[in-house]
Amino acid sequence: MILVAELNERLTTLGIAVNLVTYLTGTMHLGNAESANVVTNFMGTSFMLCLLGGFVADSFLGRYLTIAIFTAVQASGVTILTISTAAPGLRPASCSATGGGVVGECARASGAQLGVLYLALYLTALGTGGLKSSVSGFGSDQFDESDGGEKRQMMRFFNWFFFFISLGSLLAVTVLVYVQDNLGRRWGYGACACAIAAGLLVFLAGTRRYRFKKLAGSPLTQIAAVVVAAWRKRRLPLPADPAMLYDVDVGKAAAVEDGSSSKKSKRKERLPHTDQFRFLDHAAINEDPAAGASSSSKWRLATLTDVEEVKTVARMLPIWATTIMFWTVYAQMTTFSVSQATTMDRRVGGSFQIPAGSLTVFFVGSILLTVPVYDRLVVPVARRVSGNPHGLTPLQRIAVGLALSVVAMAGAALTEVRRLRVARDSSESASGGVVPMSVFWLIPQFFLVGAGEAFTYIGQLDFFLRECPKGMKTMSTGLFLSTLSLGFFVSSALVAAVHRVTGDRHPWIANDLNKGRLDNFYWLLAAVCLANLLVYLVAARWYKYKAGRPGADGSVNGVEMADEPTLH
Repeated sequence: MILVAELNERLTTLGIAVNLVTYLTGTMHLGNAESANVVTNFMGTSFMLCLLGGFVADSFLGRYLTIAIFTAVQASGVTILTISTAAPGLRPASCSATGGGVVGECARASGAQLGVLYLALYLTALGTGGLKSSVSGFGSDQFDESDGGEKRQMMRFFNWFFFFISLGSLLAVTVLVYVQDNLGRRWGYGACACAIAAGLLVFLAGTRRYRFKKLAGSPLTQIAAVVVAAWRKRRLPLPADPAMLYDVDVGKAAAVEDGSSSKKSKRKERLPHTDQFRFLDHAAINEDPAAGASSSSKWRLATLTDVEEVKTVARMLPIWATTIMFWTVYAQMTTFSVSQATTMDRRVGGSFQIPAGSLTVFFVGSILLTVPVYDRLVVPVARRVSGNPHGLTPLQRIAVGLALSVVAMAGAALTEVRRLRVARDSSESASGGVVPMSVFWLIPQFFLVGAGEAFTYIGQLDFFLRECPKGMKTMSTGLFLSTLSLGFFVSSALVAAVHRVTGDRHPWIANDLNKGRLDNFYWLLAAVCLANLLVYLVAARWYKYKAGRPGADGSVNGVEMADEPTLH
């Protein structure tokens, strides 16, 4: 029942995103730059709202109600999207034709028409954010991790969870895109809306069988409380001996563990003091020891362990920041790469024409191919070279992914140079026709970014999940998803800046790609990604793994990874 909810989420979000740019340019008559930004803003908002959904679930509603409510919101958004594509009054008239079959004047969508479209997209994004933030965690809630049998069942559940994610992605970029292009958007989006509604009913039908856990509180609240408490006491002198700072009472915590087996107490292990970010130590200064710490608000007094957990997150921020650019490159696969495909020869076997949005099937295929290649070929070689039993460390895997993103953008630029050369030499493409160049020339850029995602995605999850403090494990998902979100928003900002600078006379991102210089934009991305990779390497070299983690001494403590499976 939970798996159906995730299948519908992936089918809907990816099915909209990979083919939305063709609808915006072909039906709503927006420019290529604006259309690309609509797509990246939609995807960025979807991932950013995962943070809101996680906060609401952890602090107020719980995961069950969060999934139910936000799935209903998602269904309403897709329903409005279906209506906007079906009702003639909610989209502009078709382009007028001039002599010789050449497309003439195209009326841009009105403000009201775009308003309805944006309402649908951002309601869908809101629903997606709430659902995505809670569905995997709610799945793990159904199993008792202290029971060996149920723990094995949980791992099988997450194997099926990943299968349903892959199945939803595959159906989205093949069947759903084909239906949208050949039967109509209203049928494709309508099918998604019906599937979401049916999935919600199936999910609710299992209510009596679910296990529910008490609200644990959001780690964002802890971070905010430590920062506020440190700021309030910023003028107080720090004690010379860190042992004078208020901390967890180890003896009392142990007694609570023995008496009630509280999972929260088990997670709250005392952490040693570190000298970095000393300002935050002010939060653990007990102004009135005689009054007792229990009477103090968490916004005025934090334990040293809470402070050290926040410091750990702060130390991870350079790695977090330098992984954002990969997802900016990823965003191009659902925008300009699809726009390129619409201008190229997509025929297979003389009659069948591949939908432009379906080229992302090579992207998904690359991910599925890279994982076993890494496991069977890369890991044994890396194990012999480095002595690490797991092959590459998480930071090394991320570095490989970032390097592949540089190569992918350089390859995309070279492909676009060739496409523009063929377009200039072709009379048909000069008049708005198809460029006589096979769309399969785009496969390398899809393949390289897909392979890069296999390294970066898993590396990021592994790094954030292992390195986040045990008391703030849900923060690992938030850090990961925020890099995806910001990557899409950075793409929007870059596109807007480039379009503004290059202007209308010599645009890099023209409405007619054959008259633009998209290759220059790809070269720009390649250069920025290369600079970002160099900064990342410095940050990765500076970073010190927690004791027992891969990269520290070649060994790995895998307990926490097994305890907290997280897939998105």
